[in-house]
Amino acid sequence: MTGGQAHDLEGADHFLPSMQAEMLIADKAFDAGARVIAPLAAAGKTTVIPSKANRQSPRDFDREIYKERHLIENFFAKLKQFRAIATRYKKTKRNFLAPVHLVAAVIWLN
Repeated sequence: MTGGQAHDLEGADHFLPSMQAEMLIADKAFDAGARVIAPLAAAGKTTVIPSKANRQSPRDFDREIYKERHLIENFFAKLKQFRAIATRYKKTKRNFLAPVHLVAAVIWLN
């Protein structure tokens, strides 16, 4: 977990080196060649990340695979329907993650 004002890449710096999946499907915030794409390519992993609008030379990406990303977005939308999670009443990491795990299990079971 990162602070609410932290950029997505802050968490990625810790998560990506130990990533076990063979493919990363991410949004434009992860269009960082040196921090994300190059290390994953060196590890033999595939990235499906659209280029930012201001990129000088846009990269190609698999648009059909990228469409699958909506499943994760839908899960987070369902998770945020629970008021205690959306407003983060619990301030400590442990106390916040407990209801997140509980609600995630409820969503998964439905």
